[in-house]
Amino acid sequence: MNTKLRIGNYLAIAFMLFALFFGAGNLIFPAQLGQLSGDNITPATIGFLITGVGLPFLGIMAMGFSGKNNLQELASRVHPIYGLGFTALLYLTIGPFFAAPRTGTVAYEVGIGPYVSEGSQSTVLLIFTGVFFLIALLISLFPSKIVDNIGKFLAPALVVLLLILLAVALFNPMGAIQSPDETYQSSAFFIGFLEGYNTMDALAALVFGIIIINVIKGFGITDNNQILSAVTKIGLTSTALLVIIYVGISYLGATSVTELGVLDNGGPVLSGAASYYFGTLGSILLAAIIILACLTTAIGLITANAEYFHTLIPAIAYKPWVFFFSILTFVIANFGLENIIAFSTPVLMFLYPLAMVLVLLTFVSPFFNHSRLVYIPTIAVTFVFSIIDGLVALYESLELGLPGWLDTLIETLSDALPLYAEGLGWLLPAAVVAVVMIIVKKVKE
Repeated sequence: MNTKLRIGNYLAIAFMLFALFFGAGNLIFPAQLGQLSGDNITPATIGFLITGVGLPFLGIMAMGFSGKNNLQELASRVHPIYGLGFTALLYLTIGPFFAAPRTGTVAYEVGIGPYVSEGSQSTVLLIFTGVFFLIALLISLFPSKIVDNIGKFLAPALVVLLLILLAVALFNPMGAIQSPDETYQSSAFFIGFLEGYNTMDALAALVFGIIIINVIKGFGITDNNQILSAVTKIGLTSTALLVIIYVGISYLGATSVTELGVLDNGGPVLSGAASYYFGTLGSILLAAIIILACLTTAIGLITANAEYFHTLIPAIAYKPWVFFFSILTFVIANFGLENIIAFSTPVLMFLYPLAMVLVLLTFVSPFFNHSRLVYIPTIAVTFVFSIIDGLVALYESLELGLPGWLDTLIETLSDALPLYAEGLGWLLPAAVVAVVMIIVKKVKE
């Protein structure tokens, strides 16, 4: 079929993808990075862009390049059981357990919470998240309308609101960029790299990639090369928007220290900046930005989870899954942002290396004919490092001291492996094992 997408279709899908990616953390984390990195904002932002934009783009491309119908099929190149377990955990992580509840909680704490008295916070949070996830539920019940609802309305409105704030900050900065915080005085690039994990976008890309491919197929495009070409153009457009927004928010954070001081997280930075430039209007503007960003992401995550688990358990229809995940997300959101973040960090430290290695193997997979002889050992060694990193992050999140055996192991690995102290200890072992096993595969052939 020689069907082609019109420019309007490309832009609508690209805006939809941008909106799906751009959620709560995407506003907060760059602002905090800008405040803390100070004069080292350039290397820190580049590191953040690699994991916050580059890896999500590679994830989208990997799904298009693989020709697979879903993430589970791709991960099953390792083993069907691994494919099921990895995919289910990834969906739940970016869905009802962590990322989706965070959208409602952050939208409340930054957009609404500052104007609510201390004693009424829990009650108003309950009401706000109830309305928030009800709207997300209603839109998610009709996924065929997702391009119209998100790509043509919410996403462009979000971009316009953000650009207004960032343009004013660019031409009239609050102050000069200050010296970096102690944490960013050295290894600013690697700190920014790891900070990009918190967006969860590299994980979400493996899910959103399927949504984008299905939307493209809905326009009548079935040829794999045409699909990959469309995915590339859409991915480049949406990630270019992300780069502009991230750089702008980082700069806003870096220039805000003189006026606002160094704040606990990026939420108050954005709130303070909006109030500084626009007063009450600024507060309303910020609330609209936050709620739009979080709502669009929540819709994408609920839709993706409902579709996946309906495929996994066909006996339960799509719409009951939407209701289930919307209600579960609403319940978890009311446990509070701090608890959500505390328990999400260890899971991210576990999942991110596995996701990155799977994406990178996907691009070289035709070279070794998708052989499990390469996939299994490479993923296995990455899995070991992921378990260690996840355990360390769990102890740190719970503010517990590391047990002796784990402390000794970390010290040994830090001395033996380059980049281990920077959080990339898995990279060299995974690369070496992959190369060795590819050579073994070629020799056997």
